[in-house]
Amino acid sequence: MYSVVISGTGLFQPAHTISNAELVESFNRYADLENERHAAEIAAGTREPLTHSSVEFIEKASGIKQRYVLEKSGILDPARMYPRFTERPDDQLSLMAEIAVAAGQEALKNAGKTGADVDAVLCAAANMQRAYPAMAIEIQQALGAGGYGFDMNVACSSATFAIEQAVNAVRTGSAKCVLVVNPEITSGHQAWNDRDCHFIFGDVCTAIVVERAEGATAAEQWDVLGTRLVTQFSNNIRNNFGFLNRSEDSDPNARDKTFRQEGRKVFKEVVPIAAAHIEGHLADLGHAPTAVRRFWLHQANQGMNQLVIKKLVGDASTDVAPLILDEFANTASAGSIIAFHKHRDGLVSGDMGVICSFGAGYSVGSVVVCKR
Repeated sequence: MYSVVISGTGLFQPAHTISNAELVESFNRYADLENERHAAEIAAGTREPLTHSSVEFIEKASGIKQRYVLEKSGILDPARMYPRFTERPDDQLSLMAEIAVAAGQEALKNAGKTGADVDAVLCAAANMQRAYPAMAIEIQQALGAGGYGFDMNVACSSATFAIEQAVNAVRTGSAKCVLVVNPEITSGHQAWNDRDCHFIFGDVCTAIVVERAEGATAAEQWDVLGTRLVTQFSNNIRNNFGFLNRSEDSDPNARDKTFRQEGRKVFKEVVPIAAAHIEGHLADLGHAPTAVRRFWLHQANQGMNQLVIKKLVGDASTDVAPLILDEFANTASAGSIIAFHKHRDGLVSGDMGVICSFGAGYSVGSVVVCKR
């Protein structure tokens, strides 16, 4: 067995942002138009009018203040309410691969590697742009990597689940250097016209280099002390979009073909699952939660993260568990990796941290690391 380190991270951040104020203005205009269109039904009592959103509602519910998106105009168009992407020919690099390559190149540079050093590429994200060929194989080719690549989806836990696969491949010797990429184009499966969740998501891509310690040359390296995954089935977060929709003669624009959740149930059920998972993982490695210098948690909801940390260490400060969702919003599997990428300066050799994501499934993945 080989020792394994994380030696580099990368982040692709779209050029466009949408503030809560912009989002609210667009949504409220949409709501007014819908209410006007269905005025007779609303007056007859057969249809409920849509309620306005507000900046105060969004920030109280989530802690989110803005989000990055790949395309802005379509999302803010009250007659459309989703992004406008241009279809690309098959011989052109796909959009998802494009942002993954950008994040991957940064991660490789930070690790002191090139594409040629990579012998496995794992593309892990909540939604894939297509069924096949695998996005990972397209990214592998674009980076000039060797070996193999495959896609995987465990919703918002996809990144940590993929890191475990990468760690296992390196530890057992089937790969020397693995690149994990998490291209999350969440704007494409967000219900921007649903007040309860229209503010939740943002676009981004993260990348992590996992390699043998003996071959690592980066100035900053993190020993992987252990990984742990768990799943427990729940319908409380669901998206029914898929390749069988056509055969079912279902409406491709139906509400269930985009992200939806029972938010209160998710909060109530996932917090104790995540806290117990992290505590149990650390205990099996011989550590108490209070020995952890920093927790890089999934970035879905400020209150959820604070409660998880309070259960673990009683301290919900941003130094112990930094938040990035105020700037990035929920970026599905990429959230905990953004937190790790942006908030590890100042940690010293011997400091221990936990990268943890949790989401639909339910699924929870944790990676315990220690700075060399």
